[in-house]
Amino acid sequence: MPAADNSIQGKLALITGASGGIGAACARALWLQNVNLALTYSSSEDKILALEEELWALRNNHHPEASNPVISTHKVDVASADDIQRLFASIKELHGKDGPDILVSNAGYGKRIPDIADISIDEFDYTLKVNLRPAFILSKLSIPYMASQGWGRIIFVSSIAAHGGGINGCHYAASKAGLHGLMKNLAFKHAKDGITVNDVAPAMIGETGMIPDEKIVEDTPGDVRRIPVGRLGTPREVANVVLMFCQTGYLTGQSVLLSGGLK
Repeated sequence: MPAADNSIQGKLALITGASGGIGAACARALWLQNVNLALTYSSSEDKILALEEELWALRNNHHPEASNPVISTHKVDVASADDIQRLFASIKELHGKDGPDILVSNAGYGKRIPDIADISIDEFDYTLKVNLRPAFILSKLSIPYMASQGWGRIIFVSSIAAHGGGINGCHYAASKAGLHGLMKNLAFKHAKDGITVNDVAPAMIGETGMIPDEKIVEDTPGDVRRIPVGRLGTPREVANVVLMFCQTGYLTGQSVLLSGGLK
């Protein structure tokens, strides 16, 4: 029987969409656990550089003794398979690994169009191309390395929309539900390789750009008008779930609905 191995110190985490919000919060949480980081961004180079500076300050304050920590940043369009391939080549060059030990597929896109009649076919296709296809490609490239090590953690950042809720349209719901199906299949197939696969499905998280402020909650009709816990969620709370997934190898094939009580 294999022993439980939940140590993440010294592992390499690849976090997509890390320049702000949930991605940046995941970077902070993992960095404080002495995890090395490969962080992607699409356009906000100033934000990713500010995050990198913040992370080094955190490390100096909390773990100045840590040996040879590494952060790399990568400009990546996750809608481009070629960009993702180049990302893995850069990871090998900068980190000396064929892939990450921990994959947090977080980068996403969501244009709020509630009515199916208003959702163009191009909008539907693009939403899946950014929200679903990259998770497949990233997993496809990560799993061989993880399996060779007998250890891996894959976490998809999904949404309450995957469970049929939320305030966005069916295009967004379909993309996130696809993530859920991908997660379930990979979790079943690769548990024997020491790889766990899970997703966190947040709703109404502030500081992400998806929900500008609490006023939008008050002004939106329906169930989302009143979040049962009485506030928006925080990116740090999403990162707490991601960290739990990383440190709990007995948990796989699960989706955690982080919604403040919304259903």
